[in-house]
Amino acid sequence: MSAEQVIALVSALSLAILTPGPAIIATVQTAFAHGRARALPYGLGLATGASLWCVFALAGLAVLFKLHPSLFVTLKIFGGFYLLWFAYGLWRASTQPLPEAADGARKGFWGGIALNLSNPKPALFYAALILSVFPEAMSAQRQGLIYAICLATELFWYALVAVLMSTAVMRKRYFGAKFWIDRAAAFAMAALGLMLIVKH
Repeated sequence: MSAEQVIALVSALSLAILTPGPAIIATVQTAFAHGRARALPYGLGLATGASLWCVFALAGLAVLFKLHPSLFVTLKIFGGFYLLWFAYGLWRASTQPLPEAADGARKGFWGGIALNLSNPKPALFYAALILSVFPEAMSAQRQGLIYAICLATELFWYALVAVLMSTAVMRKRYFGAKFWIDRAAAFAMAALGLMLIVKH
């Protein structure tokens, strides 16, 4: 695994996490309304739940490629177009109001896991991202390392958001940066999508 691949994976995932969506906004609003003690375990649960979709994506891709090697190119192209569609959605969302926060029944660690597992969209995102950054066949050790990197990235950002957004000043600045966060994420996703389509 090259340093460039790690940087690409962490950068794209970080932008996707920080793009104001229902889960991250739920973390922000929980921190603002209930403080760090309640928001931090909730955010860590959301991060862990999101990272589990990485496991499902890795396992599913491994099984598919073993059973049907010819599907590899098809999935790469499909994944590339999905990332382009994702980028287009981010670009459009940059000028729209913030989405509603996701509503977790229990805003604790397990509530955060349950909330992110209830939304299967990250599985497709993870599959497309992994295919674009790691287009070659992977060993179990490399898959484990990829998951560890993704989990660490998810935990870092959700924990940081939960801690920083305990203050009203940081919450206001975060929401104020929505336009630039969305636009930067759109560029990154579009670039990854084009690379996935072009490189066979």
